[in-house]
Amino acid sequence: MPELPEVEALTDFLTEHLAGRRVVRVLPVAVSVLKTYDPPPGAVEGAEVTAVRRHGKFLDIETDGGLHLVAHLARAGWLQWRDRLPDGPPKPGKGPLALRVALETGEGFDLTEAGTQKRLAVYVVRDPAEVPGIARLGPDPLAEDFTEDRFAALLRGERRQLKGALRDQSLIAGVGNAYSDEILHAARMSPFKLAASLTPEETHRLYAALRGTLGEAVERARGVAAGRLKAEKKGGLRVHGRTGAPCPVCGDTIREVSFSDSSLQYCPTCQTGGKPLADRRLSRLLK
Repeated sequence: MPELPEVEALTDFLTEHLAGRRVVRVLPVAVSVLKTYDPPPGAVEGAEVTAVRRHGKFLDIETDGGLHLVAHLARAGWLQWRDRLPDGPPKPGKGPLALRVALETGEGFDLTEAGTQKRLAVYVVRDPAEVPGIARLGPDPLAEDFTEDRFAALLRGERRQLKGALRDQSLIAGVGNAYSDEILHAARMSPFKLAASLTPEETHRLYAALRGTLGEAVERARGVAAGRLKAEKKGGLRVHGRTGAPCPVCGDTIREVSFSDSSLQYCPTCQTGGKPLADRRLSRLLK
């Protein structure tokens, strides 16, 4: 799933390739992709792109007609830039293509989604706040006003485990499964520690890990072409997706806890005092 650093890089990439250019065609291909119908997607056609912004994990393409084309790539979605779009309209039901946007220059991009769970979502709205997922977003963790005091206030009284709290988009915008693992490893904390139990020193450590991990990932992704961002993300991860590999910090074996539709990875030595966490499917989680 693209998270804050990848969506930030896509925002920069699209700003360079879309700003000042005119949209000539918006073609929904998958029935499931379009989540709004008024205005219709064709209302964006003929408009010039004035800006591209990020809201959490949402991409927002703003036009001079006052409309916004907003996309959420979900778990298996991606954006593929094309210097030259194929001739002729795409065929519905063939392959992963969900939506195509064509520019007057002949360039454009495809939104694609692999797999059978179709969650990629596109909205055409007059205000990004009309998108429910944007309206309920929490603060952006890389914003200048996201201070340590503000972070501490968010966690105060939060009875959930840290892994779940970090992934909650209404609490903090943009962090998903992969970067929550990376942040907790950098902070040397168990994913199942209760957020409300943090001491001031632990809160400071987690805040520094949150800002540092995301900031470094954004810098690694900056300037990377859209087609190479997935590989860049994978190459920069220390624990997520690396079950069985040695921890790059201490050398212990990275372990995994599996859930029904996802998994997390962690280092026992760095994060849980050397104790492996029980698999949630089999027994109670260790705090």
